[in-house]
Amino acid sequence: MGFKFTKNHEWVKIEEGTAYIGISDYAQQHLSDIVFVDLPKVGVKLTAGKVFASVESVKAVSDVYAPIGGTVIEISEALENAPELLNENALENWLVKIEPADIAEADALMDEDAYTVFCQHAE
Repeated sequence: MGFKFTKNHEWVKIEEGTAYIGISDYAQQHLSDIVFVDLPKVGVKLTAGKVFASVESVKAVSDVYAPIGGTVIEISEALENAPELLNENALENWLVKIEPADIAEADALMDEDAYTVFCQHAE
């Protein structure tokens, strides 16, 4: 499965039963210089549509919403040490890995083409 996106500018990518969650390139561009990420602890259960993390930039603090539900199995230590990596490549730098509760939740999200159109209309 490729990337799937939310209207809140998060993405999820599922590989071999593990879901990777991050923020979109559109989100990082609008945040500008990211200086801090606040991530959940391993073992926390995420609920689709609910806040699970925050990203702080020189402009503002933005909540990050779970695109799908599941249990956090790993957080990105790289981002805790170097949050600016999100500005360099938001789609390569995931925030958390989760064990999805229901992979089918991702079916309701936008694919890359639909998300691109959504962002164009958001401008």
